[in-house]
Amino acid sequence: MTDAGPVDREAWRRDWERAAEPYLLAASLLFLASYAVQVLVPGLSPGWQAFWTLVTVVTWGLFIAEYLARLLISDDRRHFVRTHWLDLLVTALPLLRPLRLVETHDRMQRRRDHPRLALEARVMAYASLTALLLGFAASLAVYHDERHAPGSTVRTFGDAVWWACSTLTTTGYGDITPVTARGRVTGAVLMFVGVALVGAVVGSFSSWLLRRFRREGET
Repeated sequence: MTDAGPVDREAWRRDWERAAEPYLLAASLLFLASYAVQVLVPGLSPGWQAFWTLVTVVTWGLFIAEYLARLLISDDRRHFVRTHWLDLLVTALPLLRPLRLVETHDRMQRRRDHPRLALEARVMAYASLTALLLGFAASLAVYHDERHAPGSTVRTFGDAVWWACSTLTTTGYGDITPVTARGRVTGAVLMFVGVALVGAVVGSFSSWLLRRFRREGET
């Protein structure tokens, strides 16, 4: 009887995560949309500015409340923090929430006995989608910080997108570089994540090719 409590609490937490996942995904997209509007649409009226600011604050508050709820439900809270460090990171920095797509994908796959796509295809699809959303978020952040900075080469959102593409793919042409502290931090994070995402896509594609060639060689 003494062990039933912790088991029930962990089961409750897993049920909570499963039920909250679609709402968190919708809130993540809404947060990104509200941030994009505030960055890309100049001259918002005070009413619309207040509305989109409220959307940003409410969705961010939802992320914080959901993380704290799971933390309180967990039986071992220190273990929860250590094993869910990505959740804590994207709660503190909501623009990094596209990284949670990988964790969402894993949870979805654990509910299926027979995944619909091959492993390599799933990795490439989720890594590509994560890179796309993360690159868009980084473009918004850099454009917001750099467009009025003295000596900045990021003058349009197109410049920011070009910079994000070259940084995410670790190409680094050097024609557009951030000059502000926050812009450079964003670039460092994007380079680090870009190596992991591009490596996942290339590695999965190579694995698929090798498996395909091996099958053709056996036939």
